Formats: sequence, structure tokens, C-alpha cells
Amino acid sequence: MVRKVKRQLRQWQRFRLLFVCLLLLAFWAGQFRLPSWAQGSVSSPSFNTFQLDQVLPESQAHPLPDALAQWSTPELPDDYFLEVEPTPLGYLVWTEFPVRVFVEPLAVEPFTSPNPAEVARSQQWITSVTAAMDEWNVYLPLQQVESPEAAHITIWRSAPPLQRQQDSEQPNQPTTALNLPRVRAAETRYQLFLDRPDNAPPRISHRFTIYLSPNQTADYTKATARHEIGHALGIWGHSPVETDALYFSQVRTSPPISDRDINTLKRIYQQPTRIGWAIDLES
Repeated sequence: MVRKVKRQLRQWQRFRLLFVCLLLLAFWAGQFRLPSWAQGSVSSPSFNTFQLDQVLPESQAHPLPDALAQWSTPELPDDYFLEVEPTPLGYLVWTEFPVRVFVEPLAVEPFTSPNPAEVARSQQWITSVTAAMDEWNVYLPLQQVESPEAAHITIWRSAPPLQRQQDSEQPNQPTTALNLPRVRAAETRYQLFLDRPDNAPPRISHRFTIYLSPNQTADYTKATARHEIGHALGIWGHSPVETDALYFSQVRTSPPISDRDINTLKRIYQQPTRIGWAIDLES
């Protein structure tokens, strides 16, 4: 009898994990990229709240990271929190610190003579990206790692995959016109997955991938990296104010991280989410 009960419990646990995986797979079928310097919307499939409540942990706020908990502005807080879009599972907040970041290193093929100009440009890209990381590190602890497999956020020295424009984006074009792919400086994507650490309950986790073009000046690379890292830290939306780092369009003089950016980030980390909480397989 006891053996039968244990077998049924294991079957129920496997069913719950399978259902969570199916939910994540369905969610992954939606759109999870946020193009840089362009205003757009992020659409996600709808979920039955009852389904989520049955298999996922309760939506709760995590404790604030120390730097955000201590953050305050002398004036009334101003932010663009309403421009930030949560996922059906909640806001994209990190709960494990430091957040591990992989920055694509300078790669030199063996038995080849590297092009000095290409090496200099790649090193400039790395310097600009790490400088942007240092700026955000003041508010959320970041740690650069040497392996993309160990990273929460992966930053590649590559232009984003080309996207063909839809006919609706070119209403004055004849339907037979060739819609050329759009060239963009950067793109940030996220993926939700079921994390099953050793000796710990499973939980819903996420990871980010950033594509950042190497074909920009050092200043623009740093500004773009600052913007995209802001998305990857949880600001999944754009500011309508051009003095914010997360402004929806590139400007001639790129702004630093603003009080509004950090006010927005803090509000995001105060929100309830299902991400990061353990899944109870016993209930």
C-alpha cells in the first residue's frame, strides 16, 4: 500500500513538471524579443489563471537587492513603470546575485595572423560593453563569467538576425514589392525554462541573450549596451523620455542611467512574480 502511494506521488510529481514544461513551451511560442531603439509591443499568449495556479508557485515579491532597497531620490519618485510589460508569469526579476554575464571575448583563430584593425575594433567593443556593465553594477551586482553556459545574460558581438518587414509596415508599397530585411544595432531576447538544481526544488528561471552589433562607434556601442542590459535586468519596455537610458530611440548624445531608470527598476523588483520561486511538488 505504501509503495503504491509513493508510486502515485512520483507520477503526480512528474505530471506537474510535464505540465509546467508544456506551459513554458506554449509561452515560448510567443514573441520574446525587444528590438533596440524602436518602439514596439511584446505579445504573449494568454493563459488560464486556474491552470497556472494549479501547477506554479504563488506570485510573490522577492526581497529587494541591497542597492535597490537603499535607493531613493530627494524629489518625488518619477518613473515609466507603466511602460514595462510583465510576462504571464510575472515580472522578469533576478533573484540570484550576482547576475552572471558572459561577454563574447576576442577570438583569434590558431595558426592565423589576426587583422590588427579587426582586433582593435573587437577590443573597443568589449571595453564599451564592460563599461556599460560597470554602470549597472552600481544598482544590481553583476559578475562577468567566461562561459556562456554559466551565464544568466549572454552578450554576443554580432548584429541581430535580420527581420523581414511585414506588408503592414509598408502600406504604400505594392504587394509584389520585396520587403527588405531591417538592419538593427541590437536585440535582446529572453527564454523561460524549468531549472532543476541539485538538492533543491525546481523553479521557473529565465535567461537573456543580447545581440550587439560591432559596427558602431565606441560611444554608441556603450550606449546601446547600457540600453540592452537595462532590458536584461528587468526593464522590459521603453521610456518615452529621451533623458532616460531606456528611451525608445537612439539620440545624438546618449544619456546615462537616470533616476527614472532606477526608480522604474526598483518598482519592477517590488512586484509579485512566479519566476524564481520553488515549485511545490508535494501538494
